[in-house]
Amino acid sequence: MPARRHLRATFEHVAELYDRARPTYPAELIADIAARIPRGGRVVEIGPGTGQATLALAAHGLDIVGVELGPSLAELAREKLAALPNVVIVTAAFEEWEPERADFDAIVSFTSFHWLDLDVKYRKSARLLRDDGLLAVVEVEHVLVDGGDTFWVEVLEDYDAAVPGSDNRPPPRIGEVGDLRVELEESGLFGDVEVRRYPWDVTYTADEWMDVLRTYSPNIARDPVTTQRLLDRVHARIQARPDGCVTKHYLATLNVARRRRHLADPLAAPAA
Repeated sequence: MPARRHLRATFEHVAELYDRARPTYPAELIADIAARIPRGGRVVEIGPGTGQATLALAAHGLDIVGVELGPSLAELAREKLAALPNVVIVTAAFEEWEPERADFDAIVSFTSFHWLDLDVKYRKSARLLRDDGLLAVVEVEHVLVDGGDTFWVEVLEDYDAAVPGSDNRPPPRIGEVGDLRVELEESGLFGDVEVRRYPWDVTYTADEWMDVLRTYSPNIARDPVTTQRLLDRVHARIQARPDGCVTKHYLATLNVARRRRHLADPLAAPAA
């Protein structure tokens, strides 16, 4: 837990780069989530970062409260979303944040739910939702696809050389990527669980991929000399390719569920 809490705060050190380098989400994924929430519905977004998904969701007419742990990330999100009266960004850890009013129509999370404490995230989400309120959790994986870019297997040579002893392995295939169905069902707090998958590709130049790598928590947390050695090797490998680019295959797994009706004492708000 201490290691996870440390890593989840590392993005704060690269807020502007994170905003510039990280890819946005497929429009179809955003539309799928928005279609499950009443127009004008009240939504909590856990860990909006700099607001990539927030901006797209707000365009569907939702009232959003983004709860962001990092002050610099939150400030960038406020600047990006300043023209939208239906969006508020607060700086807080979701586990500790308490709104004046709960009964939200939905709680959404984009690649941030896995950072939360397991014994809190489902209970806290259920407590903040109305009966039948939606929990929508998106997790993104880098995957291998048939006929896809072979770079992601070849580059393991550079990881083994620069960061020996680490758990260096190729990305999984789509069929190997898990979901949250069992966790959601076993929590006893949610029903009507559904899982959908959205693949998409992004092509990067060597410099663009370096920017993305600099936003990954292990690379931020690792000692700078080792990380730079890794980046130099990866950059050289990309530049040596005929087109000087790589294509990354992303998979967004959307886990959705509805809060069960008439949940009682275990979800009571903490004493003041």
